[in-house]
Amino acid sequence: MTGPTEEPEAADESGGVAGEAPGEGAAVPGDVIARTDDDEPDFEGPRRRARREREERRAAQERAIAIENARREAKRRVTGRPADDPKPAARGLIRGLKALMWSALISVVVVGAGLLLYFTPIMSARVLAITGLVTLSQDEVQQAAAVPADTPLLQIDTDAVADRVATIRRVASARVQREYPSTLRITIVERIPLVVKDYPDGPHLFDRDGVDFATAPPPQGLPYLDADTPGPTDLPTLAALQVLTSLRPEVASQVSRIGAPSVASITLTLFDGRQVIWGTTDRTDEKALKLGALLTQPGTTYDLSSPDLPTVK
Repeated sequence: MTGPTEEPEAADESGGVAGEAPGEGAAVPGDVIARTDDDEPDFEGPRRRARREREERRAAQERAIAIENARREAKRRVTGRPADDPKPAARGLIRGLKALMWSALISVVVVGAGLLLYFTPIMSARVLAITGLVTLSQDEVQQAAAVPADTPLLQIDTDAVADRVATIRRVASARVQREYPSTLRITIVERIPLVVKDYPDGPHLFDRDGVDFATAPPPQGLPYLDADTPGPTDLPTLAALQVLTSLRPEVASQVSRIGAPSVASITLTLFDGRQVIWGTTDRTDEKALKLGALLTQPGTTYDLSSPDLPTVK
């Protein structure tokens, strides 16, 4: 006997087997299977690449700024100075530039003023002041100085003017100074006669250096010099002058003549006729000290050639 016939399972309208849920078993027609990045990389176009690179650069810049800000903040905490304060080095540089600028400006002003004073008569020698004159006259010194009127002071060579004034025989030294705004001062030191010597043309005056500086009548009481060739390089003359300058004023005023035939034979003749045998210039100061006391003793000849054993005759 034949059993009940089994009818085949009806197919679902969707083409699947009835009773099976879609997705369990065969694939549903029309479904698209999604691909992952592992299957195939996405395509990156030029615009996307450029945008990505910009974003990377921006991110890197932001990281660098953040690091720098953190470093400044840490430094501010350590030093106690606001992080945005200028560095001392920068301030020093600014001060240095300002100082350099002012120095340059001052230099320009000074140079300009110097040129103005040098080439213009704003500060010219309108007054010539001469001091120290005893026997010389103002005209003699002015002629020797030879400074043109209204010459700018800066153009005047003071050393050259002093040398010209010193050519006057009576001048021992001359000093020339500028006194702004318009004065040139000349200070004279005249030679002082210490001894006199007769020559055929008249008496010649000699100073303490043995310089023959004038031919004129000697001052009263000036001692006469007996030397063969008196002058600033003659040794007997210099020895005689050394002796005279070592004497005390009250003794020197009594000397009428001093003989110097040699450096070892100096003699003094007093106005009252007494004679002093001095000898050499050795121990001159000691001899001068003893002569003052020795002259208080009566006598005509006082021998100091040996200061340890002075004698009176």
